This record gives sequence, structure tokens and C-alpha cells, in this order.
Amino acid sequence: MMGLVWSLLGILSGAFIAIQAPINAQLAKGLGLPVAAAAFSFLSGAIILGIVTVVVMRLDGVSLDWKAPAPWMFIVGGMLGAFYVTLSTILTPRIGAAALMAFLVAGQLVMGMLLDRIGFLGVAVRELSLGRVAGAALLLVGALLVRFY
Repeated sequence: MMGLVWSLLGILSGAFIAIQAPINAQLAKGLGLPVAAAAFSFLSGAIILGIVTVVVMRLDGVSLDWKAPAPWMFIVGGMLGAFYVTLSTILTPRIGAAALMAFLVAGQLVMGMLLDRIGFLGVAVRELSLGRVAGAALLLVGALLVRFY
């Protein structure tokens, strides 16, 4: 049962990404600068997540261990997210939401397969197989079909 719930939450998260892209594109259009729209998207998200973090910490009686993660981890995740949001904001009005989502999923799958293959940061190692490579190739072809046909 929980597997179904987690799967549905994954689908909902993907839907949120699809909705976020045109909202940020319209914000960029209104502001006149895509990077500003991305900045405000991150700012509002950071404020909300900060409030949720404080509430959860108080409810669970935990505190953050600021020394445990490597220092670069405090920056790189946000930097990658900033690139993603900014590029999505720029690309949505140019190629459309569906094509953008298709390319995003294709890029995530290809990178995910690479990360699995090398066991990046403790990710379970999974070998590349003909089926996995064929699935990724089909997804890439599908993304191109969504974009160009």
C-alpha cells in the first residue's frame, strides 16, 4: 500500500514541476528577466522550507548537525536547482511545457543511470543492461517526438 502512495506522490511531484515551469516563465515575462523569476522562486521556497524545518524540528525535538555534511553540499544542490529553474523558465516559452518535461525526464533518466552505475554518494550500484539502455534510448526518442512532431 505504501508503495502505491509513494508512487502517487512521485507523480504529484512531477506534476508540480510541470506546473512550476509556466508559472516561472510568466513571472519572468512580467519581471523582464528569467534569472530574477528563478531567484524569487527560490526565495519563496526557501522561506516556506525554513518555516517547515523549524516546525518539524520543534515537533520532533531534533536539532540540525551543521558539521556532519561536507561544506560543498550546502552549495551545490542549490546551485544545480538554480540552473534547473532558470533554464526551465527560459525554455518553457520557447519549446513548450510538454517538450521541456520530456527532455527533463530523459536527462534525469540518463544521469540517474550514470549515478547508479558509479554508485555516486552511496547510491546503490546498478549495472547498465541492454534493457536499461534501450529504455533510455526510447525515452530520448520519445522526447524528440514530443518536441518536433
